[in-house]
Amino acid sequence: MSSSQFRYTQTPSKVVHLRNLPWECVEEELIDLCKRFGKIVNTKTNVGANRNQAFVEFADLNQAISMVSYYASSSEPAQIRGKTVYIQYSNRHEIVNNQSPGDVPGNVLLVTFEGVESHEVSIDVIHLVFSAFGFVHKIATFEKAAGFQALVQFTDVETASAARSALDGRSIPKYLLPEHVASCNLRMSYSAHTDLNIKFQSHRSRDYTNPYLPVNHTAMDGSMQPALGADGKKVETQSNVLLALIENMQYAVTVDVLHTVFSAYGTVQKIAIFEKNGSTQALIQYSDIATAAIAKEALEGHCIYDGGYCKLRLSYSRHTDLNVKAFSDKSRDYTLPDLSLLVGQNVPGVAEASAPTTGGWQNGQVQSQYAGYGGSPYMYPSADPTGASPSSGGHPPYYG
Repeated sequence: MSSSQFRYTQTPSKVVHLRNLPWECVEEELIDLCKRFGKIVNTKTNVGANRNQAFVEFADLNQAISMVSYYASSSEPAQIRGKTVYIQYSNRHEIVNNQSPGDVPGNVLLVTFEGVESHEVSIDVIHLVFSAFGFVHKIATFEKAAGFQALVQFTDVETASAARSALDGRSIPKYLLPEHVASCNLRMSYSAHTDLNIKFQSHRSRDYTNPYLPVNHTAMDGSMQPALGADGKKVETQSNVLLALIENMQYAVTVDVLHTVFSAYGTVQKIAIFEKNGSTQALIQYSDIATAAIAKEALEGHCIYDGGYCKLRLSYSRHTDLNVKAFSDKSRDYTLPDLSLLVGQNVPGVAEASAPTTGGWQNGQVQSQYAGYGGSPYMYPSADPTGASPSSGGHPPYYG
C-alpha cells in the first residue's frame, strides 16, 4: 500500500497513533515532534507490549490531518532519537486516560527493586534513599512474583510524587549496594494504601513515627544487614563472635590451630568449625566486642600458613554466645574446667582431645616446611621491615 493510499483509506481522527518509538519515549519528545502542527491537548506514552507506541491528541482534526499528510508525502521520515517513527490516524477520537490504581497519586509508593535479591538491599538503604525527599513515616518490604518490593509511606501526596518523579527508573547508588551487585533499578507506582499497619520493628518493616513500637529482636538479628554510617556507607554491626571464612585450604585447620592463632589477641571462650557452601568456616567467641574487634582488624586477610595458604576472611557474627560441644574435633568450649583435670578423672572422650602437642601442629610435612620458624607452621610478626621473622620463641602466632 502506497503512502497516498494509506492516507485516504484511514478515517481521519484528531488522535494520531505513533509506532516504532525508542524505548521509554517520554512525553516531551512526542510534543517536540508534533507541536508545530497544532495545539496538543493530551498524550499517552509507552503503549503496547514493547512500550514503543504512543498516542497524541490535537485540539482540532485539521491539525492531525496536517501532521499525517506532511509525513506521508515527505522524503524525510519522522524521527525521535534518530529512529524512524511511523505515523497514522488512530481508531479512537479522543484519549481517555483510564487510570489504574498505580496511576492515582497517593502518599504511599509501591517500589520494585530490579536486579537484586531481598537480602541485598537493606531497609536502612531504602530509608536513606527516600528520606532525601521528605520524612518517611513507614516502610514495609516483601517478596512477590514481581520480585523484591517495598511500600514507602510519606506524609503527603506531594512528597511521594516528588520522590517518584526523581527516582522512578533510576538506580540506587553503587556504594550502597553489595560489591557483587551490578545495579538496582527502581520501578514505582502509587499504592492504594494510605497508612501502613506496622506491627513491630524489624529488618523487614519500620515505623519511624512510633519509637515505642515493639522490636522483633529475632528478625532484627537475623537480617544480617549492616547499618549505615553518617556518610551513608555500610557499617558492620559488631559482635563478640567472629565468623571466619578460610580460603585456599591446602592444609587442615583444626580447633587447636585456630585457638593458637586467635588467642594471641585475647581469651578465646569457644570455637566451632563447620562446612557451608563448599567452604570451611569457623565461629570464634571472645568475652567482649572490643577484643573481637582487635582480632578482626589484625587478622583480616592474613594467612595462617606461609605461601598464602588458609587465608582468613573475617566478619562479625550475629551470635553472642555459641552453643557447642565441649570437646570434639570440630568444637571446643574453653570456659569449662581445665581438660587435664577432667582427664585425671577419666572422663570419656577427653583424653584424646587433651593429648599434648608440639608446636601446635602434628603434620610432619608441614613442620618441615617451616623449620626456619622453629618447627611452627605459623608466621610470626616481624619488626624487621624486610619481613624477616625473629628466631627467638615466645612470640604470639601470626599470619603472612
